[in-house]
Amino acid sequence: MSVDSAREEPGTLAMGTAAGRWVLLATVLGSGLAMLDATVVNVALGRIGEDLEAGFSGLQWTINAYTLTLAALILLGGSLGDRFGRRRVFLVGVVWFALASVLCGLAPNIETLIAARGLQGVGGALLTPGSLAIIAASFHRDSRAAAVGAWSGLGGIAAAIGPLVGGWLVELHWRLVFLVNVPVALLVVLVTLRHVPESRDPNAADRLDVAGTVLAAVGLGAITFGLTRAGDVGFNGSVMGACGAGLACLAAFVAVEARSTHPLVPLDLFRSAQFSAANVVTFMVYAALGVVFVFLVLQLQVVTEWSPIKSGSAILPVTVVMLLFSARSGALAQRIGPQLPMTIGPLLAAAGVLWMGRIDAGSSYFVDVLPPVVLFGAGLTLLVAPLTATVLDAAESRHAGVASGVNNAVARTAGLIAVAAIPVAVGIGGVDYADPVAFDAGYGHAMTINAALLLAGAVLSALFIRRPLAADRLAIEECAHCGVTAPQLHPIEHD
Repeated sequence: MSVDSAREEPGTLAMGTAAGRWVLLATVLGSGLAMLDATVVNVALGRIGEDLEAGFSGLQWTINAYTLTLAALILLGGSLGDRFGRRRVFLVGVVWFALASVLCGLAPNIETLIAARGLQGVGGALLTPGSLAIIAASFHRDSRAAAVGAWSGLGGIAAAIGPLVGGWLVELHWRLVFLVNVPVALLVVLVTLRHVPESRDPNAADRLDVAGTVLAAVGLGAITFGLTRAGDVGFNGSVMGACGAGLACLAAFVAVEARSTHPLVPLDLFRSAQFSAANVVTFMVYAALGVVFVFLVLQLQVVTEWSPIKSGSAILPVTVVMLLFSARSGALAQRIGPQLPMTIGPLLAAAGVLWMGRIDAGSSYFVDVLPPVVLFGAGLTLLVAPLTATVLDAAESRHAGVASGVNNAVARTAGLIAVAAIPVAVGIGGVDYADPVAFDAGYGHAMTINAALLLAGAVLSALFIRRPLAADRLAIEECAHCGVTAPQLHPIEHD
């Protein structure tokens, strides 16, 4: 059978068929690559620092180099897929990601690892939006919601086992965390080439917003560099200059988007107070979320002296709780509106974070770690589905994909900025991550700041979230938004 004959036409696939299962396999494994790397690397940070003799700023960049390129380029990745073919761009992203993973796994020093992580983020930005876009374009509309639900559920399982698998791999060697991506990527490429149909958006813009993309990337990069550098040298002239240049680039980005005929981010989206408020809440929540998982895993390894696999397993209940109850949370928000869940959710998560701040050298799993982690997960479960559905509901249907992409980028940018800024605020730098006393002191303050961010999100939700949720969008979002590292991109096509 030829490659072309093995694939059905886009928009005709049905759930329960062999062709549909192949497409789900390719997209779940592809998106799982990017999702897992956003979680398992946190578990490996301690061993990476020891082996490569890196300071804390080096560990920050190991996370932020990936998040930076992913956040800056993810909207462009979606546009490239719409214009040049989602399957094609998805394949380029998977291959790119695999090659960058090899470079990560073989990195002789922290500088090479950071550069390779940035390249990984580029691959992630190409494959992540294509994953769900392929499902939306490939399945018949009668099967599309079920396909999205299957994609989300299977992806949620991947996210749930990620920290556990990461901890096990780190016990063998931290380099395996990256090298394990290669055989998975090879499988994705083979399945995609043979079984995934190509699709494009016939209404895609003729031009790409290159200027906006460059300004966003440079602006975020400069601010991240400045804040991370401040942890080592303080807020000197070079640090302030970098932050100022970054802010200037972001201001120029807004000006370019306002005048562009093909903007990366249509600014008229933000004329909706509901949309703007929901994205501010997203920023607050995901800023805290990004820092919590980095600091908690390091606290358990450095201060409590747990093994990587035990530390990684400690955060597993968050994803389990979300997998079990996110759909019910979405149904609740549909009945009573999003305001109450989006207010109570961050409050519960903040309580869990404050409780986590008490974890120290003598802490036990069942008494001191499991209860706050479960409480934190319960808060996120109440919040996540109605938050993303509110973002989509606040935008016009023609902007649904872009609105979700903007929300995705906001979430990733929040984690990027927070991981750069909060260590500076709590005085952690240099080799403090290897000093139990120094790290423990900063950890408690970091958890307090994270709780304050979540409380701010709760207040904003109580004040500004009003509009009831559209049932069709919530039905998709309650099953398609189970990830806990950041929102997944939802370029759902509405017939």
